[in-house]
Amino acid sequence: MKLLHFPILLFCFLMLACGNDKSQKQAKISKNNSKKKNTIPFESDAKTIHIFVALCDNKYQGIVPVPDKIGNGQDPDNNLYWGCAFGVRSYFKKSKEWKLVETRKLKSEKLERIIFKHITKNYYLVADAYDGKFIKEATVDFLNSSSGNNKDTLKIRKTTIGIGGHSKLLAYVGHDGLMDFQLNETFENTDKVKRDVIILACYSKNYFSPHLAKANVNPLVWTTNLMAPEAYTLHDAISGYLLNESNEQIRTRAAKAYSKYQKCSEKAARNLLVTSW
Repeated sequence: MKLLHFPILLFCFLMLACGNDKSQKQAKISKNNSKKKNTIPFESDAKTIHIFVALCDNKYQGIVPVPDKIGNGQDPDNNLYWGCAFGVRSYFKKSKEWKLVETRKLKSEKLERIIFKHITKNYYLVADAYDGKFIKEATVDFLNSSSGNNKDTLKIRKTTIGIGGHSKLLAYVGHDGLMDFQLNETFENTDKVKRDVIILACYSKNYFSPHLAKANVNPLVWTTNLMAPEAYTLHDAISGYLLNESNEQIRTRAAKAYSKYQKCSEKAARNLLVTSW
């Protein structure tokens, strides 16, 4: 009986070994492909601002409900943070400082990508609209990019630019999903590059700072309380950033914009929108 079982056992061991070898090869290929993707040459003179927008979503986010039409996280055209008048897409399209280069419809957790070029500076602005159901993915992608662990490139006609961790400035806009879910990932910087970040979400300094503690970032603007993450605050902060203004000057621009559109005092806006650590 033992002899009859030996060929079967030997066959099982061989299959297990082959399976492990195949898995190791696949993991190695995947790792190599990832590295290759991150090392595609891009135009280093062209700087990038990458914005991660989690579309407002009554159904999938822990928010105070807004009207159904603007709170549908699967409808970017009418979404509060994207297609509405003060949404990222609409507001930047009307800006005199930026020229729309391209709009791309996507079929993944990202529903749309818009690409702008600054009218006087060699800066591109790339904004991604995430399906509101995938706010966690949007948050993780932003954190990984901010720490330099998610680097990618984007081809625009004949030009290839760096996005994600290749960007100079990264911004998150939307509901603060960290109030609703926990993240087990770590976001530790490994390339020693300090990236600038803006986080327009409720209580963002409190909730995002633990995850960015080792990411080696420079927080230009984030928040201490509840807020409306609409695009005018982001737009004016970026305007100061492109003029090489200090953190405090950029924060002041953001606060003035928020005060104007939210009809609150500048003092209240400055208490809400803070800078640095």
